[in-house]
Amino acid sequence: MVQPPSPLLPSSGIELQPGMPICQTDLPLDWYQEEFKPYAEEYMALPDRTPETILPWLDRYVKPAQDHFGDALLLLAHYYMGGEIVKLVERYGGAISDSYALALQAARNPEKKIIVESAVHFMAEAVAILAHDDQEVWITNPKAGCTMEMLAKDHMVYPIADQLIERYGDDLMVIAYMNTSGRLKALAGSTGGAVCTSSNAHLVVDWARKQNKKILFVPDQHLGRNTADKLGMDLAKLVTLPNPQVHGANYTLADGTIDGGLPALDQAEMILWGSYCGVHTIFSADMVRWWQERGYEVHVHPESPLEAVRAANGSGSTAYLWKIVMDAKPGAKIVIGTEGHFVRNAADQAKRRNVEIHHLADIPDPAFSSAGCGCATMSRNDPPHLAGMLDLLRQGKGPDINRVLAGDNVDETTGRRDRLSDAERAELITDAKASLERMIAINEAGPKS
Repeated sequence: MVQPPSPLLPSSGIELQPGMPICQTDLPLDWYQEEFKPYAEEYMALPDRTPETILPWLDRYVKPAQDHFGDALLLLAHYYMGGEIVKLVERYGGAISDSYALALQAARNPEKKIIVESAVHFMAEAVAILAHDDQEVWITNPKAGCTMEMLAKDHMVYPIADQLIERYGDDLMVIAYMNTSGRLKALAGSTGGAVCTSSNAHLVVDWARKQNKKILFVPDQHLGRNTADKLGMDLAKLVTLPNPQVHGANYTLADGTIDGGLPALDQAEMILWGSYCGVHTIFSADMVRWWQERGYEVHVHPESPLEAVRAANGSGSTAYLWKIVMDAKPGAKIVIGTEGHFVRNAADQAKRRNVEIHHLADIPDPAFSSAGCGCATMSRNDPPHLAGMLDLLRQGKGPDINRVLAGDNVDETTGRRDRLSDAERAELITDAKASLERMIAINEAGPKS
């Protein structure tokens, strides 16, 4: 069961510095919903992007909303948010963390009735699945998605999962990474499986193995492979399903599309969906070694390829990476392999303590062509979206498309939403909540690393 109420997350230590640009790349005006265009036009007309300019403008909208809702309002953001949104959200008393801690915020703070999240849709939906009936969850931009989740939509995964369930029955268990829709979390729950995050995937997979289950790990093949390696599993007993960008769900288990076909699936201990994070797949062992040879300690996110994770000094979730930076002693030289906005925020905080931080892909050597990039879809949440969402909610005019209910499926390009009926949503919540609560129980009972 979900644990009783607990206080909000502690401060991340992220601060806005005077004169420092808020480095959001403005979205074209036609990316904004009609209701948000007036706020975007005002923002774009500001003379610069420094806190001295943006904060008074934001205050005009955020503070009246805070006065209106009082302690019932909760602002949330993920570490990866661009445009310094993490700093803005925390400045206004919000909570900043990784996806695991964010998912628990509504359930563990029942006094918060209006939850506004600046992050991607699957994160807001996870909050909604665990929320109490009298809590509303809103996202500042419903078109903020995740490339990995976009390659594992339910219409792609269900046909393959159905074939696997038909072949293996109750011996198959689905483990759904947090970076999935509620519909896939419900699939995990219906098979007796659980959700996992990058920080507890090893605990969840180990729990499944102890039940002698064949595991379908959705969606990130790299996290699945790195988790198997961490647990000492035989990597020859992993089968990676075809790239969903190429094949979608247009194949059968026996048609030769899967390497090794049915014999490989039958002997597999874990089957990996073929999705991945575009931000993390650029990292390589050669990049890691380049920095290490120059005296740097390298830590990477486990959505990175196995070779990079094995070569690094350590790997872990965004919470792990942030702790590495914040605990570093003066004079430390650290390289981080993860999303670009996160690394820039980390470097800004660290330099005031004489800690040197670099992005793994930002190698000043022409032999390496990559550069550290941010999560472009998360960056769709910017100051105009935050100002507009809060101001519209204060007026009682929150756009329905921004309201997040369990089971919602939003097209990241068009913004078109597919919403379940009340009966379908109730069934989904039962299964999805079960998968999340299994994760919580496993996480809180198991060792931390």
